Amino acid sequence: MPTVTGIFSSPRRAERAAAALRRVGLTNLNLLLPGATASQVAGVPTSESEQPGMGAAMGGLLGGAIGMAGGLGLGTAAATILIPGVGPVLAIGMAAAAIFGVGGAVTGAAAGAALEEVSTAGIPADELFVYKDALCQGKSIVFVNVSDADDAERAGSALAAAGAESLDAAREHHWLGLRSAEREHYQSIGGDFEKDELAYRRGFETALTQDADDLLATSSPAFRCGYQRGLAHRRK
Repeated sequence: MPTVTGIFSSPRRAERAAAALRRVGLTNLNLLLPGATASQVAGVPTSESEQPGMGAAMGGLLGGAIGMAGGLGLGTAAATILIPGVGPVLAIGMAAAAIFGVGGAVTGAAAGAALEEVSTAGIPADELFVYKDALCQGKSIVFVNVSDADDAERAGSALAAAGAESLDAAREHHWLGLRSAEREHYQSIGGDFEKDELAYRRGFETALTQDADDLLATSSPAFRCGYQRGLAHRRK
């Protein structure tokens, strides 16, 4: 099922966008919101028998998230996830929670591994590093599962009207945050960054989403250099 995504500067803007989407008949919505505390992560039930009860064990923020999920027609699926390199994130909606694991806190290697796979929400693995970067910056994400091109167009229009940053813009923002350091590194080893930036960037971003050592024998030196740097960045 195709997914249309919008990235927002605050949780409140993301919530308003979700409400606007529902008003135009798009109901398969999911949200990723940064900002839970470590203690709230620790308080989330993690066993299947320990059902969410909206009580103290869930933490105030998670309880509020579940309430918001219900208010937006997203059911009561909400999980607090500790994502390596990002911190605590609230996943609201069945598909959002499924990216990292439904029903409790997911930590360490399990969350890291989830970022390497295509999710059940239909999100390509090569987009996940963009979402991770956005969450690191305190941004919130709304993604809409759509059934056809008409719904995709409606979703895109509604998200844009609500002030969403597009996935392409977020991808560019991610690279701009890295570009100066990567330019300096490449030039320090004798490379011409202005000439080779596209291949270098392609290698860097490939390394963020997959192991592609089999490509290195036939790729350009710039791609190989970017790939190695991307691997180091991914493993931080």
